Amino acid sequence: IVQGNFFPDLRKESAQAASALDTPGIAIGGLSVGEPPEVFSEYLALTAEYLPEGKLRYVMGIGTPDYVLDAVANGIDIFDCVLPSRNARNGSLFTKDGPIAIKKEKYAADFLPPDPECTCRVCREYTRAYLRHLYKNAEILGAMLSTYHNLAFMNQLMLDARAAIRENRFPAFRRAFNERYFRSGTKG
Repeated sequence: IVQGNFFPDLRKESAQAASALDTPGIAIGGLSVGEPPEVFSEYLALTAEYLPEGKLRYVMGIGTPDYVLDAVANGIDIFDCVLPSRNARNGSLFTKDGPIAIKKEKYAADFLPPDPECTCRVCREYTRAYLRHLYKNAEILGAMLSTYHNLAFMNQLMLDARAAIRENRFPAFRRAFNERYFRSGTKG
């Protein structure tokens, strides 16, 4: 696992040492621990620069759509995080227009799907109002459906990212996704 906190020389040394090991991949740790997004991006890029192309690259603990796309832009192959399910348990759902806090009163009579552009089963069969009702009545089904949706959202994001890479348009895809996702701040 590449470490080094926020010291470029230590990250470089750690990345070079890890790269010399006979392993199929290299993990990058010590990021996504509360630092501002621009610091995450800077140190992810710095670390990835010293990793060999032929080994799998894994960043530990990133789960927001923007961080995942940042990782992909830096040649990262694998990432994991509890964030999609943890957010879902707390009533936060990913949408292309940013996360929504489904427990808010404004969703009590909102009969749109959680994300109108999502084709997952939850978005095809349930409304924001129904999901809010489940949360407000402490029904575990609310968290289950929201987790399903958030994981489907992340899976679709990766399918879209892969297509953009194959079609040599990933930078434009990433930029457009982030502009829309953050356009109105956190929708709530």
